[in-house]
Amino acid sequence: MLTHPTLEQMQALGLAGMAAAYRQLAEQDNAADLSRDEWLGLMLDREAAMRADRRLTNRLAAAKLRFVDACIEDVDFASRRGLDRRNTLQLAQGAWLKAHENFIITGLTGLVA
Repeated sequence: MLTHPTLEQMQALGLAGMAAAYRQLAEQDNAADLSRDEWLGLMLDREAAMRADRRLTNRLAAAKLRFVDACIEDVDFASRRGLDRRNTLQLAQGAWLKAHENFIITGLTGLVA
């Protein structure tokens, strides 16, 4: 089987993740030990992961976040913003999302559920 046309066709179809996985698998010494199903599964996993990463990157860019690298671990509860540590960490766990509830962030005074 000719690999170059196959890789070109994957690229043309927008399957860059599968093409990258195919190249990496072909270069491995133990590639012959893998079945066709394993090859296909690994290539599909890579494609799905790349698409999810791209989707997240695009959504983060569209969100135009003020602090792109902000995370809950970096919150300074010692400052005078009135944040309740327990309430904030509970909200960060996301149970309110699973319960289909809303919550509003008001100014710098704290969180209102």
